[in-house]
Amino acid sequence: MTMNRRSFLTSGSALAVATAFGSTLLGATAGPASAAPPAPGGGRPGAGYGPLRPTAPRGGGPEYLAVPAGFTYSVHGITGAPMSGYDHPHPHQLDGAAAFELANGNVAYLRNCEDRAPAGAPQQFSIRDRTNAYDARAYGGVTTLEFDRNLNHVVRESIVLTGTTVNCAGGIVSVDGVQGWMTCEETTVGPANGFEQKHGYTYFVPAAAEGPVRAEPFRQMGRFAHEAVAQDAAGVVYLTEDQGDTSGFYRYLPDDRSLRTGRLQMLAVDGQPTFTAFTGQQQGATFPVTWVDIAIPDPELPAQPRTAVQGRTLGAAYFNRLEGIWAGAGTMTFASTSGGAARRGQIWQYDIARQTLSMIFESTGSDVLDSPDNLVVTPRGGIILCEDDASGDGDTHPLAPGLTDVNRLIGLSADAQPFELVVNRFNDAELAGAAFSPDGRTLFFNVFGNGAAGQGFTVALRGPWNAGPL
Repeated sequence: MTMNRRSFLTSGSALAVATAFGSTLLGATAGPASAAPPAPGGGRPGAGYGPLRPTAPRGGGPEYLAVPAGFTYSVHGITGAPMSGYDHPHPHQLDGAAAFELANGNVAYLRNCEDRAPAGAPQQFSIRDRTNAYDARAYGGVTTLEFDRNLNHVVRESIVLTGTTVNCAGGIVSVDGVQGWMTCEETTVGPANGFEQKHGYTYFVPAAAEGPVRAEPFRQMGRFAHEAVAQDAAGVVYLTEDQGDTSGFYRYLPDDRSLRTGRLQMLAVDGQPTFTAFTGQQQGATFPVTWVDIAIPDPELPAQPRTAVQGRTLGAAYFNRLEGIWAGAGTMTFASTSGGAARRGQIWQYDIARQTLSMIFESTGSDVLDSPDNLVVTPRGGIILCEDDASGDGDTHPLAPGLTDVNRLIGLSADAQPFELVVNRFNDAELAGAAFSPDGRTLFFNVFGNGAAGQGFTVALRGPWNAGPL
């Protein structure tokens, strides 16, 4: 659509629905285990942070982004640029990520490389390090940017996982008491496709890793087109699947803190078997849920049925392209990228104590929200949504001249009001990997890029967060 994409919805329900914790529906998402602590001071609820303006990064350079007045950013880990300590450059296709405080006070930002190279055929900026590779013929993985404690400079660049493929998103989890990043493969390729190993799994990287860890798949968490994960206070892991309109929402009940064995289940709506979540739903609607067991979490494909097909046979719900997820205080908030009547996206929330599922927001058009992917719950209870414009409707934006299918960061206030926070005016690549620094003052995210040098990078965005609803 050619209208000004800054013209947002001004209507919509406030959704001030009390949860079991006595907070508003969206406000209940900010949990101490997964979201950064709030910065001091209060906030002004309402219409975002004001008009956006083209802005160059601190230190100069192209006006990559449009951001509100008072916000500044820096750019790091650029695709194709030399990677300190390695004989090859920073990788491409930068996707899901998370930020962690290290014992030395620095901050580690672990970011995925969603490499889609065919088996044994690395691309120019694939991860070529084979140290502890899960599959020597696969070239995705995870890299780390370690920032100094003031978040001004990158002091270490590391490859920390190799030999995986299509590492799309992931999430913050603890394994045996160690916190880190669980990266997910959004594919189920294997030996039939020329790879040495089966793919479609999750892998764990400790936050403090300084080199490639041994890549070991968590097979009982399922073999499917994984997107993202999140872990609740009890250690249960929730997982999203990006498999078109036959995508499931899962939980994994581990036997112990190792997460190596456990039970995989898929969400079903109680009393409405084979519920279809992506059409015919109303914003604010809430449904009681139940869970069905997945008998074969690690299927031999295609001889055995996909996990979602197994669950559907037992009455489980289907969503359309489930992607980002974030753990909060008793809730799981997750995105359906192409859900809704307009096929522009839905945001869902699962209440763990109440065992209910609520559709807290649905986009009515590209100007409002176009294809939400990764997301993060903000320190003060709003949501930041990373667009991956999958609609292909050719929409434009006045702040990104010459581009179509423009991607943005969209804020969603605690009363479910959407607004623009950032516009990518440099290229048409998706934005991904949104995560706050531990002090809640800096938002990291990635510009995915298009595989070419200089087109992908990590952004560290600072600003007056308390002056608006996030």
